[in-house]
Amino acid sequence: MKHLTLAVAALAMIAAPVSAKTDPYAPASFEGVKHPAWSQKAVIYQINTRQFTPAGTIKAAEAQLARLKALGVDILWLMPVQPIGVTNRKGTLGSPYSIRDYRAVNPELGTMAELKAFVAAAHAQGMHVVLDWVANHTSWDNALVTQHPDWYEHDWQGKMHPTPWWDWSDIVDLNYARPGLRRYMEESMLMFVREAGIDGFRCDVAGYVPPDFWAKVRRDAGAIRPVWMLAEWGQRDLHMSAFDASYGWDWAKPLMAIGQGRGDVSGLFGYFSENESAWPSGAQRMVFTSNHDENSWAGTEYERYGPALTNATVLQFTGEGIPLIYNGQEAANDRRLIFFERDPIVWKEAPQRADYQRLIALRDAHPALWNAPWGARMVHVVNSEPAKVFSFVRAKGGDAVLVAQNYSAAGITATLDAVPYPGDWREEGGATVKLDKGSSLTIAPWTSRIFTRRF
Repeated sequence: MKHLTLAVAALAMIAAPVSAKTDPYAPASFEGVKHPAWSQKAVIYQINTRQFTPAGTIKAAEAQLARLKALGVDILWLMPVQPIGVTNRKGTLGSPYSIRDYRAVNPELGTMAELKAFVAAAHAQGMHVVLDWVANHTSWDNALVTQHPDWYEHDWQGKMHPTPWWDWSDIVDLNYARPGLRRYMEESMLMFVREAGIDGFRCDVAGYVPPDFWAKVRRDAGAIRPVWMLAEWGQRDLHMSAFDASYGWDWAKPLMAIGQGRGDVSGLFGYFSENESAWPSGAQRMVFTSNHDENSWAGTEYERYGPALTNATVLQFTGEGIPLIYNGQEAANDRRLIFFERDPIVWKEAPQRADYQRLIALRDAHPALWNAPWGARMVHVVNSEPAKVFSFVRAKGGDAVLVAQNYSAAGITATLDAVPYPGDWREEGGATVKLDKGSSLTIAPWTSRIFTRRF
């Protein structure tokens, strides 16, 4: 009940007081937090430092920054850099999410000085760095276990315990009913903002921590510099007081169902309907075909999306959402990286790198495709093959992009219904065509056609 009680209290605090002159029926703002300007066109790149380079260190990762800049990414998400617990450790090296000391850097990865150098070098390249933060739990041998046992959850036997129901035996749950814990945790986070130059946080299982804690962290970190925060969570309310972005897990589900022969294009409608109708207008929902969890535990993007992967990637960068690239995707990594051991990515040249560069450049060049709230909503373009062809337009400020995707194994000619901003559209890498109600598009199997228009 601790999370429910604190969450209710926090939401009550978030509601602004109503003055005597305010219409009590006037709607409150439903935009969400104000995002830093640098997140306007941002694409996220996740670095699993242990596996990112043969050396597996922060210093070695710094040497790759020019390559990442050339790829076109903007926000670098570093997985946890702190020392890892030994007690109840899983595997040889343990999980980066089992934190032994919040205010130190894992010597296997490097030093605090090397972390600061990495962040400074990223800033020099025009990129920003967010640090993965694990606030819900610690390792069993974190000093807080003995110094502040009251800061932890206890079960019916009076014993500390891992997060209930999950097989997270290497960690022990914290109790956010304790003001001392809140103070310590926030001070630890702000230390990385002040001293290391960190630009924000990706917050692990963010919904397991009371929202009023995150809201205070957001306010206090924002007083140091504009920060950006990503919640590993899939519910909308955290956007109102603390988080810029959250996980769009439900975006991926229909795409995987299509690729595995279990669904069709109609499965996408539910996600985009809810995204537009139920979520804050400024919510940046992270869309991805892989990340550290998906790759290690669920399978590679090739296993999970099958022939739908190419279209899913196009949709990542042209539909609504803030895109994520997991390290190695640009090198066509087709292995499940071992989570608790050293298992470096095998880097090789692959067409995926050019594909990402092209899609990021397209996104950068068209304001309609930018992140919320700067970009445009998707407008569904009805077509004659609704189970197989997904088509939409995004348009803003005289800039429009039309995307038509064939999610089937056969070439399809689809007739379009009403097209927003009818007229001459230029196909990406191709000729100019006239698109209007009744126009037909022929689309090859499992591919997309992208058109742009200025009006």
